[in-house]
Amino acid sequence: MLDQATLNQLKTVYAELASSYRLLVSAKGHVAGAELLEMLNDVASTSNKISVVEQDAEGFLFQIERDGDVLPIIIRGVPGGHEFTTLILAILNADGKGKQPDEGIQNRIKALKGPIQLTTYVSTSCVNCPDVVQALNQMALIHDDFQHEMVEGTHFQSEISERKIQGVPSVMVGDTLLHAGKADLSELLDKLEAHYGAGEMQSGEIKEYDVAVIGGGPAGASAAIYAARKGLKTAIIAERIGGQVNETKGIENLISIPYTEGPHLANSLFEHIKEYPIEILEHRRVESIEDGDRKTLHMKGGEIVTTGALILATGAKWRQLGIPGEKENIGRGVAFCPHCDGPFYKDKPVVVVGGGNSGVEAAIDLAGICSEVTLLEFSDQLKADDVLVEKLQSLENATIKLNMAAAKVLDNGSKVIGIEANDRIDDVKETLNADGIFVQIGLVPNSAPFAELVELNRMGEIVVDGHCRTDKTGIYAAGDLTTVPYKQIIIAMGEGAKAGLSAFEDFARGNIVPLTK
Repeated sequence: MLDQATLNQLKTVYAELASSYRLLVSAKGHVAGAELLEMLNDVASTSNKISVVEQDAEGFLFQIERDGDVLPIIIRGVPGGHEFTTLILAILNADGKGKQPDEGIQNRIKALKGPIQLTTYVSTSCVNCPDVVQALNQMALIHDDFQHEMVEGTHFQSEISERKIQGVPSVMVGDTLLHAGKADLSELLDKLEAHYGAGEMQSGEIKEYDVAVIGGGPAGASAAIYAARKGLKTAIIAERIGGQVNETKGIENLISIPYTEGPHLANSLFEHIKEYPIEILEHRRVESIEDGDRKTLHMKGGEIVTTGALILATGAKWRQLGIPGEKENIGRGVAFCPHCDGPFYKDKPVVVVGGGNSGVEAAIDLAGICSEVTLLEFSDQLKADDVLVEKLQSLENATIKLNMAAAKVLDNGSKVIGIEANDRIDDVKETLNADGIFVQIGLVPNSAPFAELVELNRMGEIVVDGHCRTDKTGIYAAGDLTTVPYKQIIIAMGEGAKAGLSAFEDFARGNIVPLTK
């Protein structure tokens, strides 16, 4: 099943395993049992520390045993496609290898009140599912009363129908949907704390820096690197290194790199950051900031950071419609990723809201899967590139409706059945039947936490000058959350560099007192 190149790579990955692992497989009589066993035996062939044990039991799953102890991770189905990395990382993480949450985040995970039992439904074509599954697997390995089960939906369609799952990933606590859609470890940890509760944590010592960068995308990474290169003690605080880049599929306009993909670029950012003495505080959310000669940052979980210079680079997120029925049906028919959730709507009608490049591209992709696609655009013309518009117009099962304002997502109590829209010209209300609503209306700046700290414009963007300075001394901003036009990766990188250099310049001029003095 696995090609020779993959096998060779796995031999390198597993070369330093310290513990012994057995993959305990229950697949007696299942139609895809041979496929699962072939995959697991291929993986086991790459290390003498890994073996496969067939158990005489019904079901279609496997667990991982480490040195005789069964780990609290269950995988049902065949972890192929994007989920193949979940299998590989489960063994690595169990061995204490790979990228691990730092001590501060591990303490938050350990403080969760157990017992915790979660089931996550995924699709192997979903690009966001592995992040959710792998984060929950890591938590299960850290917490002493936490079990996580991943269900690859191909072979469990009746179960998915019974639970009325309309999108992936879907994280369930019993019959209750805890989370649907993309998420990083920090967001999942927040939801687990809200659902299960958490015990008290020790606050720990206050960490002090010359420069603290909030945000780990292109702007934040660039700002931190430039500050560190100038000899400033620097930290980068982020929910996830890479930020929104992680959700970008193809990137063809990063000059000097004809083509790359978001996750690859995010990993490159992380590797570049590690080349410098930059402290990475990942999976963190800053809850409040106190201004002054030194800025004090209070983070979720009780950690405190102080800094002379503060660079805000939290980027932007997908904009929601803000209409009735939208939030309630996320994961039940309202979706934001056509690549992840499109397969759930095979041979079904869907609606795409938004006529920019992302909306038209989503409509084109979905037209190859769904029975019909209707695209709603608020204005009197599509804003996408001409080549994309022409492609969409050529598709027989695609319909474009201009001057349409989405008004309400309709459901039957368990899933989406359509959307209500208003014709802005004729002032006529129209109901469109649809099983899925894909929202593609652009980005909104992640500036809300800083609304009382620095000046924002009416769009919620942080107002900066040509040097990335805000209206507050020692506070800078860079990237998609600022007033700088054209929200592009390459521009964010340049703005991040400017912010780091501006902070250094202000230190040099004595406008900010460095920690080292």
